[in-house]
Amino acid sequence: MLPKLPYWHKLVILPLLFLSIQLCAQDSTNTKFRKQTVIIGNSIAYTGTMVGLYQLWYKDHDLIPFHFFNDNQEWQQMDKVGHSFSCYYEGVAGIEMMKWAGYSKKQYSLIGGSYGFLIQTSVEVFDGFSSGWGASMGDVAANALGASLAIGQSLAWDEQRIWMKYSYNPSPYSAIRPNALGSNFPERLLKDYNAQTYWLSANIHSFAPESKIPKWLNLAVGYGADGMLGGHSNRYTSEGYTYDYTNIKRHRQFYLAPDIDLSRIKTKKKAVRTLLIMANAIKFPMPTLEYHTDKGLRGHWFKL
Repeated sequence: MLPKLPYWHKLVILPLLFLSIQLCAQDSTNTKFRKQTVIIGNSIAYTGTMVGLYQLWYKDHDLIPFHFFNDNQEWQQMDKVGHSFSCYYEGVAGIEMMKWAGYSKKQYSLIGGSYGFLIQTSVEVFDGFSSGWGASMGDVAANALGASLAIGQSLAWDEQRIWMKYSYNPSPYSAIRPNALGSNFPERLLKDYNAQTYWLSANIHSFAPESKIPKWLNLAVGYGADGMLGGHSNRYTSEGYTYDYTNIKRHRQFYLAPDIDLSRIKTKKKAVRTLLIMANAIKFPMPTLEYHTDKGLRGHWFKL
């Protein structure tokens, strides 16, 4: 069984967000035209994404009966959090598009918010029929969690008060295993789980509107891990050779920090709003309190 590719689910966000920008930049007030544009545009984007993924990763592997692959213990579950992150933002983009098209709150919340789950689950089906991989129920659960975060907030508040965010701080481990963790900066951004932190960032003012707390101020909790050179352990086989780095210990990291909510910036330009939502996926560097399972409690003036 080949290891699952640890970065494809982030790449799928790009065409959907690009389409969202293009749609929101349109000035037409014709609801019928907007709905047709959303349906046709998303059909093209979805088909193109699925065909591209199949040609890139699956066509060289034999088709076999549908099967599952349990990867729930890999990478300290950082890959699962990455799935939730991708599904969340694909859902947010879908909600924005469906809202622009003129659908009702229930429709744009449920249908638009499910975009990410549809895309990611389609890829799980590819995995399930491929001899090189297998469908992962852990991935499906993580996808559902990310989509539910987007949908639930849209239904409850018609806005996102709690955002998933991402930050990156270079790790030394990609230099040891560049083929798995990235041999250049773009690859490391997507593949090196040691360098990634995922956050839940809550807007304080939206939960306490009578307070004098700035409307842009958030409080974020984050999760990361380090010391990982293989999915399950630091003793792994690659290209016929066995490598043993079990002297490097694997750890988890938990964070607490303030943050900035760029979506609270008021603008009448739909394209600008979409760009702010995209930028809001990145956690703003701030003083941070960290609990490291080996090094204990420590502080950072700025955590990237």
